[in-house]
Amino acid sequence: MTMEQTLASLSRQTGVAVLDHLERSMRIPVVDGLQAQGDLIVIPLDAVAPAVRPAPDEPRFGAPSPWRDVPPEGVELLRAEAGGNTHTLVAEPGICRWTANVADDTGLAIGAFTASEVVYLLHPEHGASGCAPGTYVVRRQREHDRRRGGARFVAD
Repeated sequence: MTMEQTLASLSRQTGVAVLDHLERSMRIPVVDGLQAQGDLIVIPLDAVAPAVRPAPDEPRFGAPSPWRDVPPEGVELLRAEAGGNTHTLVAEPGICRWTANVADDTGLAIGAFTASEVVYLLHPEHGASGCAPGTYVVRRQREHDRRRGGARFVAD
């Protein structure tokens, strides 16, 4: 993938249709830090370690590695609570690996990925954003619930 990826080309590559209000010809911005997309947040691993611990990227006791390559059509990270739109991690072959095997002291992590080149997060309503090379944790976002007190997951 190039730094000049557009929403239209990413949508074609993955088969994920984006909503009409989004500008398909825009170049997708690439961020090397914290970024949020609806009900999920992507955080550089260094910012949350040691509270978040992805599984080692190696087979253990004859079992296969819990990490897997991200295919060009992407990996579904999180589906909306109502079963609707998904957040998809998209990468060219051989540049990104993903695992859902993550220990997180807060219980918010849904996985982690490591990328050697730019990868993208795609969502039908929110469009797309790029993640610079690095290792990131993907977490659910939460917000303060005024009616009940305490926190609740952000609903997308």
